[in-house]
Amino acid sequence: MGPNDISQQIVDAAIHVHRELGPGLLETVYEVVMAHELAQRGFNVERQVPIPLVYNGTEFAVAFRADLLVQDLVIVELKSTETNHPVYYKQLRTQLVLAKKPLGLVLNFGLELMKQGITRIVNGLPD
Repeated sequence: MGPNDISQQIVDAAIHVHRELGPGLLETVYEVVMAHELAQRGFNVERQVPIPLVYNGTEFAVAFRADLLVQDLVIVELKSTETNHPVYYKQLRTQLVLAKKPLGLVLNFGLELMKQGITRIVNGLPD
């Protein structure tokens, strides 16, 4: 299963979780529930994955932590805010480049409709 197929399943899981729990809980709640939902669907899911960074020849073991890493291919950045901020997308794009991952999703569970909170970011995949 490729990154695009995985992302479709992640989006489906997010919609399911949002319908069950509703908007506005803490991001950590959505993180643990999304990890559980995706694991139930047969995916390998890691939470708070440390991503290293090399800068000027120096390696930093933990430059940032990915909220979820699914099948070692898709980074999922979880939010629970009332609006979508452009910085979320910039941060995820940079994370994808640094982690050398092909695809990422920003999932904002704070909005009334989950479909308004889903953004797909690619890194080297055809759109």
